[in-house]
Amino acid sequence: MSTQQKTVDFLLEQASAAGTMSARKMFGEYGLYCDGKVIAFVCDDQLFIKPTAAGRAYLGTVTEAEAYPGSKMYFLIEGDCWDDADWLAGLVKTTAGNLPTPKPKKHKQT
Repeated sequence: MSTQQKTVDFLLEQASAAGTMSARKMFGEYGLYCDGKVIAFVCDDQLFIKPTAAGRAYLGTVTEAEAYPGSKMYFLIEGDCWDDADWLAGLVKTTAGNLPTPKPKKHKQT
């Protein structure tokens, strides 16, 4: 099963207060970005947030799972939590604030 575009669109809308949100197709599923940082994956219509100590504190009780077979463990955010836009945006903002800024891509020289 793969992720539906409407699931990604809903998550982006719900988390929009966290910052500049975007999604990119990756390995048949989606990566979610906040202010240019990869903060989550959406796989099989499930939301997997990158683990951070601040995110763990925000969540309290954490469910961890693989986003795809062989992946690292991520925080699995149940679908019933997605409806609370303020809560979801808070989690996304907390996570993004605790992840390093991506390194600039090196351009290939010809």
